[in-house]
Amino acid sequence: MKLTEIVPWGRTLAEYTAMFNLSEADLNLRILGCGDGPASFNAEMTELGKSVISIDPVYEFSAQQIEQRVRDTYESIISQVKQKADRYVWKSFRNADDLGQARLGAMKKFLSDYELGRADGRYLGQALPSLDFSDHQFELCLCSHLLFLYAEQLSREFHHAALLELLRVAAEVRVFPLIQLDCEPYPHLERVLETLSGNGYRAAIEPVSYEFQKGGNQMLKICR
Repeated sequence: MKLTEIVPWGRTLAEYTAMFNLSEADLNLRILGCGDGPASFNAEMTELGKSVISIDPVYEFSAQQIEQRVRDTYESIISQVKQKADRYVWKSFRNADDLGQARLGAMKKFLSDYELGRADGRYLGQALPSLDFSDHQFELCLCSHLLFLYAEQLSREFHHAALLELLRVAAEVRVFPLIQLDCEPYPHLERVLETLSGNGYRAAIEPVSYEFQKGGNQMLKICR
C-alpha cells in the first residue's frame, strides 16, 4: 500500500484487545490511546466504565470534518487492499468490502461519542513527539498503526523521540504492528531497541492473536 500521508482509519475494542494482548486487568488501567483516530475503542471502553484518553491531531477537527476525511480516503485504501489482497489474512474479514464496512462501523460509533468525549477531555488534539501530560500520568499506552507502520513518512529520529515521550507519560507502552504499509518489517527496529535499552527500558517483541497484514502479528512491549 502506498500512502503519501497518515490517514484516519478506525478500529474496535475487540481489535485492540487482540492487537495488544489486553487482559481484563489491562482494561482496568489508566490508558492512553495514541493515534486512535476514528476508532471506537474509547467509546466502547467508556461504556464499560473504563478510563481512556485518546490523542490524535485529527481531534482538532469537527466530527463532520473527520468523517469527510475518512470518506475522502476510503476508496483509495479499499482499492489498494483489493489490488494486493494476497498480502492480507482474510480471517476476521471476508474481503476488502467487508473490511471497509467494519472500518466505517467503527467510525460511526466513534462519531456518536466524539463531541461528548471531546467535552469530557477524552479526545485531545495532541501530536507526538511532544505531549501535554505529566510524567507517569498513565499506566498503559497503546499505539496502534502509527509508529513503524508509517516508516516512509516518519523518520527513525521521530520514532526514537516519540517512544521516549510515550514512556515519559506512561509506565508501559505497547506498539502494534511492527511492519510497514508494504508488510515488510520495520528496518530500524534494532536501532530503536538499542535506544530504549540505553535509556534504561526493557523492550520485548511478543506474538499476538491478531493478524490482518501478513506478518503483522507481533507487538512491541516496553517498560522500565
